[in-house]
Amino acid sequence: MGTEAKTEVGAGTEAEVGKGPGGGAGQSSGPSGPNRPAPGRPPVVDHVPTRDKVVFLTYDDGAERDPRFIDLVRRRRLPVSMFLTDSVVGPGYGHFARLRSVGASLQNHTLDHPALRGLPYAGQRAEICGQQRKLTSRFGIRPHLFRPPYGTYDTTTLRAAADCGIKAVVLWRVTLEGDGTLTYPRGAHRLAPGDIISVPAGETPPLTLAERTTRLLRELEERGLKVGRLEDYVR
Repeated sequence: MGTEAKTEVGAGTEAEVGKGPGGGAGQSSGPSGPNRPAPGRPPVVDHVPTRDKVVFLTYDDGAERDPRFIDLVRRRRLPVSMFLTDSVVGPGYGHFARLRSVGASLQNHTLDHPALRGLPYAGQRAEICGQQRKLTSRFGIRPHLFRPPYGTYDTTTLRAAADCGIKAVVLWRVTLEGDGTLTYPRGAHRLAPGDIISVPAGETPPLTLAERTTRLLRELEERGLKVGRLEDYVR
């Protein structure tokens, strides 16, 4: 599980998102030109247009439950976003309750982690709305951000997400690999303000989640970048 190559409809484009905590809506365009969501559909974003020197750390699935990562988030006050899959998290919801208590945001990554593109509406809605209900029941929250497994989606996904109360579909421009290196599925091969970084769950990564994140934080500091809270920029 984690972040395979993007093959979704409209790959590489960004829709309307906020420019920052105090800014209004902005628009950016990818290879296909400006992309505004259809009425009633959530925008799809892999990069936030902002002048703030921030990037956004997002973690997928919930398979890795490194207790040292909780301490790192607490000590560094990291506003990370966790996109959780119910069948992957299993009995580990206590771990994510602790993460939430130290400042992490918990968001939707479906119940069972299927590739959604091409599935019928009822199946896609069940995956997204089902996880909305699970997260509401377990944490008393109703996420407004959603990441489709493998980054694949179609117009049916957007319709189902909207009907489940999702405000934005979040992809990524940068991946933090299991060995701590950064890869760039799209665009320039360097970090830039507004980049959304995905940290996929690996089966046996060479580095722990805390080690990978610590290595990334050193690189961000060298580049004069900080970690921003994605939920403040994508509404």
